[in-house]
Amino acid sequence: MKLANVPITVINQTYSSEEKLTSFADTNALLEICDKFQRPFLHFWTTEQPTLILGINDRHLPKLSLGLKSLKNNHFDYFLRNSGGLAVVSDPDVLNISLFIPLAETTYSVDEAYEEIAGLIQLCWPSLPIKTYEIVHSYCPGKFDLSVDDQKFAGIAQRRTPNALVLMLYMSVSGNQDFRSQTVADFYTQGGAYTQDRWQFPTVDKATMTTLAALDLPTITIPKVEQQLLTTLTQQGESVDLSSAPEFLRSSQFTTEQATQLKKIQLRNDQLPIV
Repeated sequence: MKLANVPITVINQTYSSEEKLTSFADTNALLEICDKFQRPFLHFWTTEQPTLILGINDRHLPKLSLGLKSLKNNHFDYFLRNSGGLAVVSDPDVLNISLFIPLAETTYSVDEAYEEIAGLIQLCWPSLPIKTYEIVHSYCPGKFDLSVDDQKFAGIAQRRTPNALVLMLYMSVSGNQDFRSQTVADFYTQGGAYTQDRWQFPTVDKATMTTLAALDLPTITIPKVEQQLLTTLTQQGESVDLSSAPEFLRSSQFTTEQATQLKKIQLRNDQLPIV
């Protein structure tokens, strides 16, 4: 199924700690623009600082302030996003991929949309036996976790508006995955996740998670992942636009929507306890 009838605008960004909220303001702005103008985007992004991106359910930790303090002790930054239920890690060796798909002329069920992005990743590395099912003891477990031999290396979420959707994938490309997993485990333990039974939080086992680099791809890098994804998209008949992103990001169309979305996410993060 073709994702878009016009070229997909490719955007590539790295966010500093000061810009961390802008990452999801950009996501929300791009989704709104995709909806209004039926313009597809592919957004690659990373963070300069190891960061725990909290999900909406993480606000319900009984001892959230202690959980956040444990992140600081592990030299992690953090912020609260407005999508997905549970926390994920971003750092310079984790690639975040957001694919924005117009829906005015095409419809996808929730599972069909997940299958599109999962299938695309499987096509990128056909030598890897990538499976899609929930890795229960990973962080932010979900039905369409991407794994090899029961070890998860990527997770997927999605958000929708009436006429667009975004598929958001984090991919652990390289780096110390054990430390990432342990940091999330510490966050939930210190946050009192298992002292209550109203909300479900994962019991994170670092043995259930890995990186692409550890999966017989020792020379893999984030730029190589990005290029492989773009190559696979073109092989599947999609057109990609690698040149117009800088002009688009300076446009009033984008900056006005970004400012609106940034105010919303700032208000959401003002609700977090100060530690």
